[in-house]
Amino acid sequence: MTIGMSIRTHRLILSTMFAFAGLAWISAPARAQMQPAATSTAESAPIPASQIPKDITDAINSPDRPAADKALDKGRRPDQIMAFYGIKPGMKVADIFAGGGYMTELYSRIVGPTGTVYSQNGPFPEQFKSIENAWDERLKEPALTNVVKVSKSFDAPDLLPVPPDSLDAVIIHLNYHDMVGFKLNRENVNAAVFKALKPGGIYGIVDHSAKPGAGATQTTTLHRIDEDFLIKDVEKAGFKLYGASSALRHPEDDRTWNVFKHRGETDRFMLKFVKAPAMAASVSGSGAGQ
Repeated sequence: MTIGMSIRTHRLILSTMFAFAGLAWISAPARAQMQPAATSTAESAPIPASQIPKDITDAINSPDRPAADKALDKGRRPDQIMAFYGIKPGMKVADIFAGGGYMTELYSRIVGPTGTVYSQNGPFPEQFKSIENAWDERLKEPALTNVVKVSKSFDAPDLLPVPPDSLDAVIIHLNYHDMVGFKLNRENVNAAVFKALKPGGIYGIVDHSAKPGAGATQTTTLHRIDEDFLIKDVEKAGFKLYGASSALRHPEDDRTWNVFKHRGETDRFMLKFVKAPAMAASVSGSGAGQ
């Protein structure tokens, strides 16, 4: 099975487990009028295309990236995600709950041969082995030799096989709500991330927004999570919310429908937490690769 076919199969059979969704482009005026769902920090505007680092655009435009991945780019806007979190060459980055590895591949191409990416997934039930196969096949690509495969459950005491204070960034893309909804050990995940990050290191989370006050009640039904609930959940581990971006907002989304019924139209928050202390020091990539 080709990587492209595996990824398409992945998206079909995991629609109740992984929250993969796109986001249509929206106008600057619409973004300016939209208010964050419930965040304690002001959202920054999308980064102008002219200010996206070349390392990021080159990685996204790589001719050998899978076509199935490229088909998702317009909605997912990986240029905004990578630039907001300051992903750059030489970094050590972890992709938690990596799924089929869409984000893993982009991190790998950006950090390059002097960087390292830790791509983590928990054990795959038998009915989801095709996703595991797609992940495995992706990690065999010549461009991804800087990726370390991490097959460990979310409650593993050594979830991230790195020394303390060694990672520059850890990202969870569209799957924090699944950790909550499926009652995975997110306390262990957050603690492991905190331990692994350098002081001032970035913990980035992108997810589908629920209506304010919804808490964790829609994580397995609509596949959404209350932004304020998530912020408080992460800050319990010692992180501090440092920034947020409006780049993935979608004002037409009233947050009442299942995200899989309106792919490419979901309102999403993009949050940047920092390992305290040293909150103000080198937040956008804490000493890449140093």
